[in-house]
Amino acid sequence: MEKATEIKLTKSEQRVFDYMVQFGSITSLEAITDLGNTRLSATIFTLKKKGVVIGGETITVTNRFKEKRYVKRYYIG
Repeated sequence: MEKATEIKLTKSEQRVFDYMVQFGSITSLEAITDLGNTRLSATIFTLKKKGVVIGGETITVTNRFKEKRYVKRYYIG
């Protein structure tokens, strides 16, 4: 994918950035299953600190017990 211009990123940060570019957004479950990243919120925090503009919204999901839970979906912009 494309590199974040003028910003030095670690491999993990670059993977999360590329994922958001390719798929439009990312959740913690997607980060774990697709990227092996178990600390998405920390990666997002670091990306923001390095100047990447990242937004987010809280979405409602249903867990395997049919209970509603809230998770954060992050996106660039």
